[in-house]
Amino acid sequence: MIHSLIQILVFQILFLAVYEAFLKKETFFNLNRIYLLLTPILGTVLPFISIDFIQKSIPQEYIVQLPAVVVGGTISEAIPSASSLWIPSLLDLWLLGIGLSAVFFFWKFFKIAKLYFSGTTAYSDGFKLKILPKTEVAFSFFNTIFLGENISEENSSNIIAHEKIHIQQKHTLDLLFFEILRIIFWFNPLIYVFQNRMATLHEFIADEKVTAKKDKKQYYQNLLSEVFQTEKISFINTFFNQSLIKKRISMLQKSKSRKTAQLKYLLLLPAICTMLIYTACSNDPKAEETQIVQQSDSEVMNKINELAEAIMKKGEMTPEEEKALKLLTTEAQPGDKVYTSVQEYLDETDEDGDMSVAFTEIERVPTYPGCEGGNEALKQCFTQRISGFVGENFNTKLGNDLGLTGRQRIVVQFKIDKAGNIVDVKAKAPKPELEAEAIRIIKKLPQMQPGEQKGKKVNVIYSLPIVFEVK
Repeated sequence: MIHSLIQILVFQILFLAVYEAFLKKETFFNLNRIYLLLTPILGTVLPFISIDFIQKSIPQEYIVQLPAVVVGGTISEAIPSASSLWIPSLLDLWLLGIGLSAVFFFWKFFKIAKLYFSGTTAYSDGFKLKILPKTEVAFSFFNTIFLGENISEENSSNIIAHEKIHIQQKHTLDLLFFEILRIIFWFNPLIYVFQNRMATLHEFIADEKVTAKKDKKQYYQNLLSEVFQTEKISFINTFFNQSLIKKRISMLQKSKSRKTAQLKYLLLLPAICTMLIYTACSNDPKAEETQIVQQSDSEVMNKINELAEAIMKKGEMTPEEEKALKLLTTEAQPGDKVYTSVQEYLDETDEDGDMSVAFTEIERVPTYPGCEGGNEALKQCFTQRISGFVGENFNTKLGNDLGLTGRQRIVVQFKIDKAGNIVDVKAKAPKPELEAEAIRIIKKLPQMQPGEQKGKKVNVIYSLPIVFEVK
């Protein structure tokens, strides 16, 4: 989850960076409006999109992530008085934030309603006007223009013309869209930035439309001559915003952007493609914990030589052992081709070839002794037996011996080969002693029935997190 949230933030930052660097100063206001509406949604959705052909075109190491095993105690034991202490989860905090944001949202609605019922109603060219007593307020919300009675008549006509553009263009819907995103993603500051950019763009659009029929110089003077009262409500189109005045005048003076500048919007395409490739390559957040420091080529070759020597010492070799020895000594070299799919391997290798496949691709998954049933039943049984085996055999005294406290996370990687043996065991832990203990336990696992694909026995790589609770 956290990994996905980080991706969302990164993607939205990239979209904002493109807007700030290339699009913000262009006069393609309607295109910019579409961009600002579309990109926060794209940034939120893209981390969860996984396109098969992209994934298949990228070499991957097939690793099965097993559920974490807790040894040395339980979660409840690690947290004293857990029954009397409520610790909020991420979901609880998220829902709490949504609730508070929703309350604030309705409070702003209440403020608008209060202003609505405090004013007198008038009409201008089919638009509703709310004249507010003793104020200099000027803003619009949906099809209603709110106007303070203290605003001069000359300024009132410009304001009404300006706010009518907001109503015609349905700018309120844009701001409410971002307001909903702010409620759901209250923790994401970028949503606030997107909304701010959209509100600024709305003013540019309205200014452009009004000055097409009015004198720009007079319009500038109206913007600068009077200080209007503003309402700090994020989803209304307020006429006067002191921080925006300079930007609005600057944009009014700017020449129309050349049509060729619209090509800048094509920057979206490589940006989206890059994000899709990244998400296809990106692992599950749990997989971040399973990264194992790979053995060097020399170390691997030493292991191979040791195994070859052990086989030759037996004297007589079975045909299977002879094939295995040949494979180890002649084919298992650094730089061998990495196959990106099971089918690719089957198409390009002979019956003596070797491969490792993903758990989900296997027609018949590896089987723990005593487990029966179909693939799903075998998977569940395998997980339970592994968890039980590790829990029973882990030396929990290591915690005291090493002076450890709290939780110690260990990640073990191992392979079940085509003979059902546990091989290539590696571990990563805060202490070498914990790594050694994890490797010792995994090597003690019984021989399995190997997985099968297309009638051939295959290798399967597993990653197992172990959480060691030290009391």
